[in-house]
Amino acid sequence: MHSDHVSVSDEPLSIALAQIHVEAGAVDRNVDRALEALSDAAARGADLVALPEMFTVGYFAFDRYDRHAEPVEGETFSRLREAAADHEIAVLAGTIVEDLEATESVPTPADEGLANTAALFDAEGDLQLIYRKHHLFGYESAESELLVPGDRLETATVGGLTVGVTTCYDLRFPGLYRRLVDAGVQLLLVPSAWPYPRIEHWETLARARAIENQCYVATINGSGTFNGDGGEVTLLGRSSVYDPWGVTVASSGDAPTTVTAGIDLETVASVREEFPALRDRRF
Repeated sequence: MHSDHVSVSDEPLSIALAQIHVEAGAVDRNVDRALEALSDAAARGADLVALPEMFTVGYFAFDRYDRHAEPVEGETFSRLREAAADHEIAVLAGTIVEDLEATESVPTPADEGLANTAALFDAEGDLQLIYRKHHLFGYESAESELLVPGDRLETATVGGLTVGVTTCYDLRFPGLYRRLVDAGVQLLLVPSAWPYPRIEHWETLARARAIENQCYVATINGSGTFNGDGGEVTLLGRSSVYDPWGVTVASSGDAPTTVTAGIDLETVASVREEFPALRDRRF
């Protein structure tokens, strides 16, 4: 489905997945696109807007990471926090390259180095959650060489739902999601920079995480093409929302777009009651 706006009927919590175009190293333009998407989502009545992984510098722009790193208190998160309060909308600030040494207001996994970091702000602009990507990608990627893995799993409450965050490659490690569902998570947000050609992995893994944990999973991917040592890499888009049955509630193609969907707390409860697989776990 390729369109400028993909939506389904309103539900108790309306979420918007901002599949913005991400340019390598063009931080100002990328952040402006993020703020525009945030404003648009708020105007459409969304309660929560989520941005992609490395929406500032571009995931595959590895040579730009160091020069564009900033602390949690830096300009990007500050602008998004202020916009969240101005528009009265919760914001998952996708991920940025965090300068761990410069961060002062929250615990860090190391005294120095860089991290792949997401922040969740509520509709008042208050920080509710920090998530640093736990599993760093090594396949045709410099991420595992450049970054420090996260070591904390936090949850937050948005619109009465318990929300957790993971990032991209984390989708391949189901144990992480078990820990989050044990913490009460009903909605998982997954900012990503998932490239072609691994479409089947992208869709299958996210759907599996929804089915096995009986929760909503929303995957927020970027749009754009990057040139690097390994050649051209294109993000496959396809930001999607899966319900606790693994059914696709809303999704997109690979072009810039906004995907909206309703998240119903009662659906999570009813699926877990009707098909109590989580209660039947032995490990």
